[in-house]
Amino acid sequence: MTNNLIKEIENLKIKIGGEANKKLEEFKENFNISPKQKFIELCFCILVANTSIKKTYEVWKQIYKNFLLFSEDKLKKELKRLSCRFYNKKASYIVSDRKFIREIDFIVKTKKDFEARKWLVKNIKGIKWKESSHFLRNLGFKNFAILDRHVLKILEERKIIDKIPKTLTKKIYLEIEEKLRNIAESLNLNLAELDLYLFYLDTEKIPRK
Repeated sequence: MTNNLIKEIENLKIKIGGEANKKLEEFKENFNISPKQKFIELCFCILVANTSIKKTYEVWKQIYKNFLLFSEDKLKKELKRLSCRFYNKKASYIVSDRKFIREIDFIVKTKKDFEARKWLVKNIKGIKWKESSHFLRNLGFKNFAILDRHVLKILEERKIIDKIPKTLTKKIYLEIEEKLRNIAESLNLNLAELDLYLFYLDTEKIPRK
């Protein structure tokens, strides 16, 4: 129930509020990183789809700057070697998206947050509503929910949603996000803050990325 979840989050604010705020400050600093660094951050969000954050982080750190350099074939082989799921598709997406490196930086810096998210979903391969929300949150944006498996699990368990949807269409994503927006307002939090607490409820960890 919503009231129970609110009480859980209020307790977490006391327990890990300082740690959560520190992580959000780290994300905020990413807003001013270079266009190429932003693209590397975007690659993490492409890779993490249908994969654990821990495993993705290990793969991402090993390749890092080579997301900008490897040919598609070389990137596929490297992702496969590192046991990345869906390595063929993800390598193809990343190489194809390189042509937008400077435009992504421009959009992030000049568009309003919701317009920036729509642009990413429309134009960037491998980026849908969850991935675009994740990417923008990691650059310091605060108005989006990241509906990954950890957050959806908590929402189902606490009866905020009836069941975890098989597919997160735009309509379903925005409907669930609005429910979380209402909960965040009740707690005097933004959605970026709420996401960290929901993630912690399932994992007992603050996410690295």
